[in-house]
Amino acid sequence: MGRLTARRPVLRLGADGTQRRRPDSLAVEEPLELRVDGKPLSVTMRTPGHDVELAHGFLLTEGVIGSAEDLAAARYCDSVDAEGRNTYNVLDVALAPGVEPPDSSLERNFYTTSSCGVCGKASLDAVKLKSRFSPAGDPVRVPWSTIGTLPDRLREAQRVFDSTGGLHAAGLFRADGELIVAREDVGRHNAVDKVLGHALLAGGVPVAGTVLMVSGRASFELVQKAVMAGVPVLAAVSAPSSLAAELAAEAGMTLVGFLRDGAGNVYTGSQRIEV
Repeated sequence: MGRLTARRPVLRLGADGTQRRRPDSLAVEEPLELRVDGKPLSVTMRTPGHDVELAHGFLLTEGVIGSAEDLAAARYCDSVDAEGRNTYNVLDVALAPGVEPPDSSLERNFYTTSSCGVCGKASLDAVKLKSRFSPAGDPVRVPWSTIGTLPDRLREAQRVFDSTGGLHAAGLFRADGELIVAREDVGRHNAVDKVLGHALLAGGVPVAGTVLMVSGRASFELVQKAVMAGVPVLAAVSAPSSLAAELAAEAGMTLVGFLRDGAGNVYTGSQRIEV
């Protein structure tokens, strides 16, 4: 939609005291209101684009749907700017007949920020969700030499990051290192939802035999999202939290952190790593 970046004039101050005015590219951040059968469910701050994937991934990782066939339709609606043009910031999805609507206990409290997707949960009891696609039995084994290349491969797929420097990324890889899909977003959880939504729409959920690579830290919510899609291996360039490692171990997922320059820490599921 041509809304991934925005230009803004800045004053550049150098260490040597020089001053220069120039335009700078910023990653676009806009709200997306997700409605289910006309009822508002969540508002998230995201980078526009791949919104239908985002909706599918979000509903998958919240346990609302388990396949693309669980949604009958998706359309933008009821969101116009001062000139009457559609802003594409409200997406309404229709559940297929027989699919249960989201439980009210899972609804977000008002909105989700781009940095945290789980902090708006209405109840801590709703944080741990039961996955339809447990990764525990996935027999995939991945060479460490392959895992070590994934941060660079993901970075190569970050086209918007090159111009803005302000986006997170997630990429889904096969066990041999082949990239299946990569997505960028101002919200790390949104990037993961877009990747998993893409997989769902392609009929690839559960995502058996894959590695999900993320550009930031491995938070509890990212592990939870990966578990909900059946991801057997999650790798991150930064640290996991204690709760993220606990959930990964409980779910039978392999969790790798601090993955940089071919080195990293395997926190859980080391049996899947070929050294």
